[in-house]
Amino acid sequence: MSQIKVYIADDQTLFRKGMGRLVRSFPNVSEVREASNGKELLDLIKEEEPDVILMDLEMPVMDGIEATEKVINRYPHIKIVVLSMHDTQQHIFYLMELGAHAFLLKNAEPEEVQEAILAVMKNDFYQNEIVVNALRKGAMDKKKAEGRPVFQSNVTLTDRETEILLLICRELTMKEIGEKLSLSEKTIHNHRARMMDKLGVRNTVGLVKFAYDTGLME
Repeated sequence: MSQIKVYIADDQTLFRKGMGRLVRSFPNVSEVREASNGKELLDLIKEEEPDVILMDLEMPVMDGIEATEKVINRYPHIKIVVLSMHDTQQHIFYLMELGAHAFLLKNAEPEEVQEAILAVMKNDFYQNEIVVNALRKGAMDKKKAEGRPVFQSNVTLTDRETEILLLICRELTMKEIGEKLSLSEKTIHNHRARMMDKLGVRNTVGLVKFAYDTGLME
């Protein structure tokens, strides 16, 4: 994997500096820059785009939710790992719908921070227990709202697309999926792009959410 540029947006100086020192120690990270709010972050991105952003939610001037919306709309290729003190499932589900690539609690272990950064770069998302629980609850709420045992989508995936989607949900990389199905990595990328276009989702997180919503994953 090539070297990763990481930006940290957090208004708590002690936490931000400590996280910066930690992330700089990761072997795949080449550069770390810091911002104390969403506006500062967007200014940094205009100067030079990062690969990954560690995004706090509660910041002055521009909070993390607004900053996440702006980054996803303007720079959809940048990966966003949300950092929060709160693990409210409804809140997490909203951020996943918005297009965030991962969600970590601020008391996460250093190893998980590194794992999340590498995962969003390799797989386009990081799936931990917090995210899975939020996706399950979101899917259950949607089914209740529909009054059906399984949410019904107007989009139908082919058998091959469904097979690839389930492997994506298992956090296999595009290369690993290709090897498993005896297909080229480029073919798997093309299948993923077609699924995203079919479903009208921004990234792999949207595909995983669809799998939970429709009962493919439980």
